[in-house]
Amino acid sequence: MTDTPDSPYTPEDVVRQDGVGVPDPFMRLWTPHRMAYIEGENKPTSDEAGAGCPFCRLPGLTDVDALIVHRGAAAYAVLNLYPYNPGHLMVVPYRHVADYTELTEAEVADVSTLTRQAMQAIRTVSGAHGFNIGMNQGEIAGAGIAAHLHQHVVPRWAGDTNFMPAIAHTKVLPQLLPDTRALLAKSWP
Repeated sequence: MTDTPDSPYTPEDVVRQDGVGVPDPFMRLWTPHRMAYIEGENKPTSDEAGAGCPFCRLPGLTDVDALIVHRGAAAYAVLNLYPYNPGHLMVVPYRHVADYTELTEAEVADVSTLTRQAMQAIRTVSGAHGFNIGMNQGEIAGAGIAAHLHQHVVPRWAGDTNFMPAIAHTKVLPQLLPDTRALLAKSWP
């Protein structure tokens, strides 16, 4: 562990910090980048479509800048900025719509097709053993951005819930998001 450019503290300072508990042999793993998500950075302040909605804004960027893996006719596949596992992506309709029942038949078909293709690409790149696929409908159901529907495709492997999340409440992602995007885009069926 090293100190971050924005932090004047070293790992040794953190271990000695008052209030962190009784000194022990464990080195703490800190994930300060998660604060952006926790504090709602880039979260829309309204339910309106447009530049305030990241899912509306992303298609206007380059695929590399937006982390878009593939663009379909009615939806696109994009890496999650706050992934649960390596390769976690979302399938998002271009149209700003909140509820699955509001999708057109063409949008439903494209979301379905892109989800299947995402699974194929992820299996090709990383040999995923399984997937969690789903969408949280409404803020009460856990949707971080409830106003713009998005379906999660989370790859899973035997043993992927190891001691890190169980003991340290930390997820280890071994690859930078732009590198993951490039691999998946190259392997998209």
